[in-house]
Amino acid sequence: MAEAFPATIAARMDHELEIRKSRFLCHLQPVASVAEADAFIAAMRKEFWDARHNCTAMITGVRGDQARSSDDGEPSGTAGVPMLEVLRRRGMTDVVAVVTRYFGGIKLGAGGLVRAYGQAVSEALDRAAIVHRRSLTRVSIAAPHADAGRLDNLLRDWAGAHDAVVGDPEYGSVATLTAWVPEDELERLRDDLAAWTAGGVTPAVGEVRIVDVPAPASR
Repeated sequence: MAEAFPATIAARMDHELEIRKSRFLCHLQPVASVAEADAFIAAMRKEFWDARHNCTAMITGVRGDQARSSDDGEPSGTAGVPMLEVLRRRGMTDVVAVVTRYFGGIKLGAGGLVRAYGQAVSEALDRAAIVHRRSLTRVSIAAPHADAGRLDNLLRDWAGAHDAVVGDPEYGSVATLTAWVPEDELERLRDDLAAWTAGGVTPAVGEVRIVDVPAPASR
């Protein structure tokens, strides 16, 4: 299997829940750096300036090695920390969460706040499109134009069953197909490609890179 890294989300996700008349609005955003996360937090605090709290949690870095949270006026440890723990438990990185709370007049207590802020982030993640990351090897396949469509279809079917990712074909004097493949699947791809082309096509193996792999759509 390809080495796995923390996942991220494909796009922004907003989710709201109400608990004892308090509204909790969770905003999740994929980010590429701490600076991007800080900019998103600032934008949310500006947009929801009238809320009593805009609590935050972020994890960044390919291996999720940078993390930060803020309770933004809630009792210490009742908001940012449980939000951050949900992100960690779900194996996320390069994502920032902002939970905006509009107080409904009923105090929730420390335990209630911990559950509410964690639940807001957890439910938002349940609705987000998850992007997994893998360490994969680039494979280039040069093929005659007449065979390119058939090979591209075969390669995409193969990739779906072997944790690989296929790029868009490029057309020059020949068609070039590109795939990102787990190292332990390279030999199988060589064998299958030889079978598809009666030994007429050999893949060229290139660099190793961490690649985003979208989660399969649910059916």
